[in-house]
Parts: sequence; C-alpha cells; structure tokens
Amino acid sequence: MSKEIIVERGTKTVYREGSKIVKQFKAGYPKSAVIKEAFNHALAEESGLNVPALLEVKNTGEGWALVIEAVEGKTMAQMMAEPENLEALMTQCVEIQSDIHRRTCKQMGRLKDKLNAQISSLRDELDASTRYELHVRLENMKPHTKITHGDFNPTNVLIGEDGKVYILDWAHAAIGNASADAAMTYLQFALEDQKKADLYLKLFCKKNDIAMQYVQRWLPIVAAAQMTKKHGAEKAFLTHWTQVVEFE
Repeated sequence: MSKEIIVERGTKTVYREGSKIVKQFKAGYPKSAVIKEAFNHALAEESGLNVPALLEVKNTGEGWALVIEAVEGKTMAQMMAEPENLEALMTQCVEIQSDIHRRTCKQMGRLKDKLNAQISSLRDELDASTRYELHVRLENMKPHTKITHGDFNPTNVLIGEDGKVYILDWAHAAIGNASADAAMTYLQFALEDQKKADLYLKLFCKKNDIAMQYVQRWLPIVAAAQMTKKHGAEKAFLTHWTQVVEFE
C-alpha cells in the first residue's frame, strides 16, 4: 500500500496509509515518549473529547509509530486561509479549546511540573537569574487541574466532512491552568500573524471571563517552554518573550 506523506519534521514523519494515519518517529526517539503520547491520546478519548481513534502502537523496524484512524476533512488552519471567515472560525476555535478545559483527568501529568523542567533545561539559552524569575513566577500562579492540550493551534483541529470536530496531537497534554494553555496558543498564533494572535486572545478572554492581563502573565513562562522545541528565528522570537517582566 502506498504512503502519502502529510508532514515531515525533525523527529517524525506523518503519512497516510489507506484508512490509517501513521505517525512514524525516527529511530532512537524514546519509546517512553511515544507510549506517553499514546496514553494521553487514550485519556483524551476516554474523557469524552472527540479525537480520531488510536488503533495501534508498534515498532515498524524504522522506529516506534502511532497508528490512528484517518478522518476526512479540513484542518482549521486550512479553513482560516479564507480571511472573510476568520472571526467566526476563531470563535469556534476558542469554543473547542474551552471545551477541553472544562474537563479533568487525574492520570495526566501536571503542567506545572513539565514547565519547571523545561525552564530548568534552558541553561545554555537563559541565564540563572532569568530562570529563577520564571520559576518564581510559575510557583506563584494559581494551580488548576484542567486538561490542557499543550499544542492547541488550528493545525491540530480537524473539521470532518460530517461536520464533527476532531482534536489531534496529544503529545503535550497535561492537567493545569487553562490560561497557560491559552498563552501557548497565543504565542503560536503570534509566530505567524500578530493580528490573529490578538483576535484569539480577545475572544478567549471574553468567552471564559478571564482578564487578558492574567493570560499575559503566563507568556514569559510558556515562551521559555516553547524554546525547548523551536529553532532559529522562532527561538529568537520566544527568547524575547522570556525577558518581558510585564506585558506592555
């Protein structure tokens, strides 16, 4: 059966094979990380969220892979390419993310622990004083036990041909503060389009009755976390955000 490549990134290749999507990780990618992603995906499914069914975790001989049900449809990112529909689609995007945040799951890891570990790992990128300030800010943030996606953006939202919404890619899911998740989404929009980022933040805060300033206080923390996954110009953009003491 032929393979239709969907996306290739540093650690993985995602391709379609018939009625299945295969996320193939490169040889040497930790088995534990693949199993953790599969576990998070299963927990999201069991929480009642609409996700494509996880079918299999296997070693293909080229490394470990997740096999997921293929769903026909378009990503929210593809749909947002039409600017006249942007506000309606962004409103829908916020509603989908807010629905995730209404749920909890005791078996998922804690977002605060993950963020602390990511900040601590940036010894070559951030000096000790900056890391200390970020740890202190994080410690002072209110703890929550809401499901956070950790990589919520329009490429990870699929609208099926049947109109159903499917949420993809649960590798970074954890339980924690919804505003931290919103700050991560804001930064991902801002990397591409500041106007979309500003619209997203306005709609998210209105929908959830959260002060914009509170989400903004998370920005230096989550920017540091995102630095562990980005390179080049994107990393420089995020480094700037770690230096922002208060949003201006």
